[in-house]
Amino acid sequence: MFTKIFPKIHTEGYKFLVIAGFVTIILLFFSGFLGAIGLLLTVWVYYFFRDPERVIIEDDNYLVSPADGEVIKVEEVDGPKEVGLENKKFKKISIFMNVFDCHVNRTPCSGKVEDILYKPGKFFNASLDKASEDNERNYYKIKDKSGNDIIVVQIAGLIARRIVCETDNGQDLNQGDRIGMIRFGSRADVYYENYEPLVKVGQKTISGETLLAKK
Repeated sequence: MFTKIFPKIHTEGYKFLVIAGFVTIILLFFSGFLGAIGLLLTVWVYYFFRDPERVIIEDDNYLVSPADGEVIKVEEVDGPKEVGLENKKFKKISIFMNVFDCHVNRTPCSGKVEDILYKPGKFFNASLDKASEDNERNYYKIKDKSGNDIIVVQIAGLIARRIVCETDNGQDLNQGDRIGMIRFGSRADVYYENYEPLVKVGQKTISGETLLAKK
């Protein structure tokens, strides 16, 4: 029960928590009202960087959500050219993470990481279509156990200013393993083949738990 109310936080969050706490103490010297605002900010920083445990289905017939958020796109597209798949057709699901969602990202499937590619870019609102092409982003090309290409793209948003990758090329992943996070509002795109979508636009997702697609 305690860990559900007070989940652990991602290591990226500790320095921000310390900064927020320090600012709160400074503000308290000026007024109780400003101190209260600082305290609320500190609580929000803790909440933003939370990293709760998730119950993973561990079934290779499904893809699970890489992110908490809201489904904003379910469509068929060309594969991302950045990882050399522009000549293949993929289904794509886009998930928008607002500043209140958990921002720790997880792999949709078990498999091997074949490529990781970081692309610098702009910081448009992550819910816009052009964010997939123009914003700062990080690609994970994963080969699932059936030989399918699964691509997860972390996309920085209007407020986000850093993508954190915690995965290495050649690494073997189990479904639902943490692969990284994005700071302060962002988006995750999933490109996949040979699965059928199980979600629709407007649906809320939970990283590692919501079933996105099925073989």
